[in-house]
Amino acid sequence: MKKTIYLLSLLFTFFACSKDDKTPKSTKKIIPKPIYKYGYKVADYKVIVDTIKSGESFGEIMDRHHVAYPTINKIATEVKDIFDVRRIRAGKPYVILASKDSLEQAKVFIYKNDKINATVLDFKDSIVKAHVYVQPIKKQERVVQGKIYSNLSNTMDSLGLSPNLTWAVADIYAWTLDFGKLQKGDSFKVVFEEKFIKDSLFAGYGDIKSAVFNHNGQNLYAFRFVADSINNIPEYYDEKGNMLRSQFLKSPIKFQYRISSRYNLKRKIAYYGNRVKPHKGTDFAANIGTPIIATASGTVTESRRRGGNGNYVKIRHNGTYETQYLHMRKRKVKKGDYVKQGDVIGTVGMTGNTGGPHVCYRFWKNGRQVDPLSPKTKLPEAEPLKASLKPTFLAFIKPLKLQLDHAKIQVEKPATIKKATEKIKL
Repeated sequence: MKKTIYLLSLLFTFFACSKDDKTPKSTKKIIPKPIYKYGYKVADYKVIVDTIKSGESFGEIMDRHHVAYPTINKIATEVKDIFDVRRIRAGKPYVILASKDSLEQAKVFIYKNDKINATVLDFKDSIVKAHVYVQPIKKQERVVQGKIYSNLSNTMDSLGLSPNLTWAVADIYAWTLDFGKLQKGDSFKVVFEEKFIKDSLFAGYGDIKSAVFNHNGQNLYAFRFVADSINNIPEYYDEKGNMLRSQFLKSPIKFQYRISSRYNLKRKIAYYGNRVKPHKGTDFAANIGTPIIATASGTVTESRRRGGNGNYVKIRHNGTYETQYLHMRKRKVKKGDYVKQGDVIGTVGMTGNTGGPHVCYRFWKNGRQVDPLSPKTKLPEAEPLKASLKPTFLAFIKPLKLQLDHAKIQVEKPATIKKATEKIKL
């Protein structure tokens, strides 16, 4: 009997404890984290997303969103050093943060300069403030390779790459590779950065880290390296530490051209009845309107139209060298202008004595016209890499060269990448 009473008491205690365990515990209310965009708490405003219409002015947009004209004038005046409200462009997206009351008056105007940068005009208080907001971006490394079947531009296009990257590659090799002489079967590999907003929205290219062109069976390497730690200016070097940049570019046209006539003192010219007439220039044939660039920095000494030269520009680079560019359709510089290497100085045309669209490139050394493409014409080189930096450089490029020589390469973009043409999202 005592045993039975003892067992019943144990069971009673067990069920009593189980019942207590089922008592609901207090739950803590989860407060959602506030969302901030462009530095502002979104919940505090009525958010309006729109696009600048053709012919629409900043004043019209502000007036439509209940901002008085004295305030509009104040905004335009006080932010002019950062943002010229007269230069807003049709098609550009913008965001307005307005008050949440019945008036919905604009308090902040955000103009999207590009996919990464936006100009923010804050006039919600008596003081007008303006600043540039930079979207947080993530950089990803990408490697592409291609074969030349017609020219560099077409090959890059076939890989789905922007012309901006094509021009950047052309800039790197402008001193060492004649793009007019690329052959079918030449190949290249390029390692570069891509920028993304929110991990998926493509926002442009970053640095080109390294590249290699296989041309005529020879590998032409390019490695980005900062040798000047004071100015922090990067340059591109080959695998031996020789700088690719030199004082003069190989061509006044970046690519998509052919040399239709070389420097030749005994050339017979059809335009003059096939009689011998020295040709003291190099003709680069290209489509009308193709940009012509300065092959080196210097001061424009002539920019005019005259006789058989047609429209031309002449540049003095220093006490030794001068260059001239003939038969332009349009001239983009005037006498006295200082131009930097690679600046566009005009476009290809057919002015003067010419049988087809091209630029006749003439080159003076010590007052005498010479052939800049001849091995006998020794042109000044850029400063070499300092001997003390050579070991550091070689160690730096070792993994980069291995990557170019042996890395497995993915040519196609991942399907998850969104195009940069997507609508603006706050």
